[in-house]
Amino acid sequence: MKFTKMHGIGNDYVYVNCFKEEVKNPAAVARFVSDRHFGIGSDGLILIRPSEKGDCTMDMYNLDGSQGAMCGNGIRCVAKYAYDYGIVDKTDIAVETKAGMKYLHLTLKDGKVSEVRVNMGEPILNAKDIPILSGKEKVIDEPIEVDGKEYRITGVSMGNPHAVVFLDHSPKELDLTKIGPSFEHHKCFPDRVNTEFVRVLDRKTVEMRVWERGSGETMACGTGACAVAVACILNGFTEEEVTVKLLGGDLKIFWDRKENLVYMTGPATTVFDGEIRLPEEIA
Repeated sequence: MKFTKMHGIGNDYVYVNCFKEEVKNPAAVARFVSDRHFGIGSDGLILIRPSEKGDCTMDMYNLDGSQGAMCGNGIRCVAKYAYDYGIVDKTDIAVETKAGMKYLHLTLKDGKVSEVRVNMGEPILNAKDIPILSGKEKVIDEPIEVDGKEYRITGVSMGNPHAVVFLDHSPKELDLTKIGPSFEHHKCFPDRVNTEFVRVLDRKTVEMRVWERGSGETMACGTGACAVAVACILNGFTEEEVTVKLLGGDLKIFWDRKENLVYMTGPATTVFDGEIRLPEEIA
């Protein structure tokens, strides 16, 4: 199987061009290639497939083999791959995802894509649609007990569910490997949840760490950064344009309240191309 390793500010995936390759068992392949000791090493697998409605389709799988609906860092890399490898020859493209069609603008440098702006669509705030089990229509600064301690969460979906937790200290101080799974599998989240732990630095800047359902802690999460910006604005902490500082780098997020659309801008990087022989049982 031929592949390309790419990352968006450290959120890395193995990309396969399914215009040319066939992946018969993507869940098993995702688990195999994601292993950082016996595989390629990644946060998951993303297949770039043909689309009848857009320029291509993004089909993503987490490192545990579960299928995701949307990945903000991943879709920027899909756009870069599509242009750099000749699937498209234009700088405004449409990518089909399980969270709907996403529209992207590509910035070029020396003939290659260096940065991508993604229209991430409308944030979903109704608790039942995120989904979060709650007696409230919206979950904004609501208490939740996790491992015997009370936290306050704001719920947002960007095509996948997020619980945003604001801290009065640096998220670097957290034992995320302990608290992350407890949030992910909490009874309030029937589809599990991605959890962002956030400290507001000023009216335009925040820092965060993220525990992604199915992947654990990652260097960055694009949909998570969008959810964080929306949560910051809903709670009155920041302006409508926010720089979100993640472990792997920065993303610029803008929530256009008039259009009710969230825009994410950030880099996309190709690491290397390769070819790997899959085990017979999953090939």
